[in-house]
Amino acid sequence: MKPGDMKAAVLTRYGGNDTVEVRDVPIPAPRSDEVLIRVRAAGVNPVDWKVRDGQTRILTGSTFPKILGIECAGEIAGMGAHAKKYSTGDQVIANTGMRLGAYAEYVAVAEKTVFPKPHNVSFEDAATVLIAGLTALQALRDKGKIGPGMNVLINGAAGGVGTFAVQIAKTFGARVVAVCSKGNADLVKGLGADRVLDRRQQDFTEAGETYDIIFDAVSTSSFGGCKRSLTRRGVYVNTLPGPSIFWNILITSMVPGKKAATMMVSQRADDVAWLCDQIGTGKVKVVQDTVYPLERVQEALAHSETGTAKGKIILSVA
Repeated sequence: MKPGDMKAAVLTRYGGNDTVEVRDVPIPAPRSDEVLIRVRAAGVNPVDWKVRDGQTRILTGSTFPKILGIECAGEIAGMGAHAKKYSTGDQVIANTGMRLGAYAEYVAVAEKTVFPKPHNVSFEDAATVLIAGLTALQALRDKGKIGPGMNVLINGAAGGVGTFAVQIAKTFGARVVAVCSKGNADLVKGLGADRVLDRRQQDFTEAGETYDIIFDAVSTSSFGGCKRSLTRRGVYVNTLPGPSIFWNILITSMVPGKKAATMMVSQRADDVAWLCDQIGTGKVKVVQDTVYPLERVQEALAHSETGTAKGKIILSVA
């Protein structure tokens, strides 16, 4: 490796995992409003292999090579001229968005998308907060208006978002019914689920129970299919924006009763701080499926693509 270079997971073209390789590339120089982060861990999310496939090309364009990854945790290694919030060595969490770049030893990120990492939260745990953690929190609290005594169903409860959602729902005093495979039942019960439905054996929409919130963390259902399983003022929330859910959001916004919603996560400092506090004090546990070294990024993406991860998949970059 030449001086000034770093290791990074580089996408050479859109396609399968054969388009991703770990190679030496120049360390980026931060712009005036950016900070340079020495990455210690990066979260692996479904959006990463969707970027790889080209499903997000309208946002990511067709210029290559690209460095994959949208969330990470690490230490401040440098600052642009107008970046004043942090100092070298500060531990932080960052979201790169569709500029990508988190699957690398260093990444330059806009200072406004960087948040403090508490010292009592590991880099691996912190690297899961900005996508999975915030999605679960904002879906239940902001979209679902969760409160004590509510009956909440979480579909995909054993995944990265789902494991956060089960625990967050319990912190708000809700009763949680979790939908997952039979093999993950003990996991979600251990996270606080009051009842578990085997997704292969029982269709939750046929069970006859109604819910104040149905949070589909894996977006395998629809508002139409879940409508009869909602209480009179129940809310259905998914994580996959698209024409169907937007149409249902529009229609249900014009009349009283059951509502449809979808999640587009917002990077809010108070939410990041709340989640980090919950993790640091042990009230919310980050469920780590597998921590892969950067060199095994292809395996990490393939694992995510199966949809069978128990909790979060993470890349260790340190």
